Amino acid sequence: MMDIVLYIHILAATVWIGGSVFLFALGVFLRDKEAQKRVYFYVGPIYGYVESVWLTVLIITGLWMFYDFGLDKVFFNEKIEDLASVLQYKLIFVALITVATVVHMYIAFKTNGKDRTNLQKILSRASSMAIFLLNLVILWYAIQLRNFL
Repeated sequence: MMDIVLYIHILAATVWIGGSVFLFALGVFLRDKEAQKRVYFYVGPIYGYVESVWLTVLIITGLWMFYDFGLDKVFFNEKIEDLASVLQYKLIFVALITVATVVHMYIAFKTNGKDRTNLQKILSRASSMAIFLLNLVILWYAIQLRNFL
């Protein structure tokens, strides 16, 4: 059963990271701002719903594995300090990416097809950049965690 949970977790991570990298690349390489607005107007909401589902799946399967592998018992264990440290950092970054995602999606859904205020633009871009970078950091910690297991 745990193989299936791990498979679903990796599939969800692939969809989550791949989608965010794709949208980040659109923002960087699609220079025509009008075209960018049109693309995000149509793709953004679909991506938002799909990614919400996959982020939820990631969190559920991650928690499932956390308890099934007994990681809750090593979380504060000084004898396994390296594993506990990697796990703590990964969970902190998962919490941060979840907050960044909520902020980004709130602004995106509230302003889809409308002009954004300067604050909304800054928060949207900052949260988008945070999601992109945190994905890479979390992936690195996931690999480190897997090395322990």
